[in-house]
Amino acid sequence: MKWLLLIPGVILGLLLIALVKTLLTPAQKAAYAPREAEEESLRLARKLSRMVQVDTTSHSGIQETEKFRSFHKTLEELFPLVFSRLEKTEIDGNLLFYWKGACSDKPILLMSHQDVVPAEGTWEHGPFSGDIADGKVYGRGTADTKCSVMAFLEAAEQLLKEGFTPQQDVYLASSCTEEWGGDGAPKLVAELQRRGVELYLLCDEGGAIIREPIAGIPGNFAMVGVFEKGKADLRFTAHSAGGHASAPGKNTPIARLSAFVQEMETHSPFRKKLMPEVAAMFARLAPYASFGLRFLFGNLWLFRPLLTAVMLAISAQAGAMLKTTIAFTMQSGSNACNVLPQEATVSANMRFIPHQGEAESLALVRSVAQKHGLEMEVLHSNDYSKPVDIGGAAFLEFEQVIRDTFPGLPVSPYVVTGATDAMFYEPVCKNCIRFSPVIYGPEQLGGMHGLNENIEYNCLPGAVRFYRNLILSRK
Repeated sequence: MKWLLLIPGVILGLLLIALVKTLLTPAQKAAYAPREAEEESLRLARKLSRMVQVDTTSHSGIQETEKFRSFHKTLEELFPLVFSRLEKTEIDGNLLFYWKGACSDKPILLMSHQDVVPAEGTWEHGPFSGDIADGKVYGRGTADTKCSVMAFLEAAEQLLKEGFTPQQDVYLASSCTEEWGGDGAPKLVAELQRRGVELYLLCDEGGAIIREPIAGIPGNFAMVGVFEKGKADLRFTAHSAGGHASAPGKNTPIARLSAFVQEMETHSPFRKKLMPEVAAMFARLAPYASFGLRFLFGNLWLFRPLLTAVMLAISAQAGAMLKTTIAFTMQSGSNACNVLPQEATVSANMRFIPHQGEAESLALVRSVAQKHGLEMEVLHSNDYSKPVDIGGAAFLEFEQVIRDTFPGLPVSPYVVTGATDAMFYEPVCKNCIRFSPVIYGPEQLGGMHGLNENIEYNCLPGAVRFYRNLILSRK
């Protein structure tokens, strides 16, 4: 048992090695900040404002084609060369432009959606005002994601005005059903398949230039989405004979549902795992972090188990990159305080991680639900997307365009915990990269799907340059 006496010394030695490694790793500062001409920023802000003023709210299961065709008229006024010189295909309000290049072996597609979520509550600036004030453009869709639509259409407009012909084919796409996972993007994909198009890469929303992506890591960082988690909407139902609330029995529907929710939140059945893409993210962010985080992130060889265990406490967003998640969002019971419900429900949203995907995650939840006597109904479900090869040529080329466009901006792979249209394009593209070249601080992130959505307009010229450079970089 003498070997047990060696353990403290071994641990101390490993910690000293990690400490020395951290001390020898120079601390870095994320230096990029937009420095743009006010006149150009305002010009682009006015274009985005015009786009925001057109209400393009979409509603689940409802086709609103004429609404989006009206929006297209505004786009045509703002980007006349795109509409007159490129081959336009419109399918039920969804747009696809084809820009023929000198070659067709490595075509790219730039995309983001036209539709926005409903604007509820009281806004400081009207949700469809497009107000320009305090260095920002306000309104529903400014950040999610008419800013990207404006930027890639403007990039194409400028290059067309210059008489440029791309070396490789370029496609521009925009669906009008993204916010509810509708059939807009699938229709565009079907059209590409009909034409026999195999894309080299596409660029959609999902990642972005994020200000302080993790607490303790200040500055702007290009967080490039390399895959997105799957998702499911579930409903859990508890049945009973009902009755008067004055004489309740045991295990009433709401009690069973509550016990189920409590168990799921306190004894999660989902495994945590630091996937290669997430490990690469932490490694790239490490030099920019405070000393404590640099010590952890820069020594994953030692602290991987610890980091996996405590990441949720450090950052909910980063924690969601380690495992499948479930969030309970809606519930129902009886219609009176003194009536026991014959049926009560709770609904939830799940997000699947690759190491524990759709089938396994749903089976785990179903097992816990059955233990509490609940029925589980899957309202919608799709699995995670295939990860982009972060060591592959397409991703490395994409990174280089970011570095060329935004000098001093650190680049990191990123796991998209939400959902985008990019997932529908996997049949025609192996490199579905998720990155909006605009800056999102806490205010912009909080405004998406919330109140007072806005975007700082001094980041718009950089976004246009990024799409220009991406088109120009194709060989």
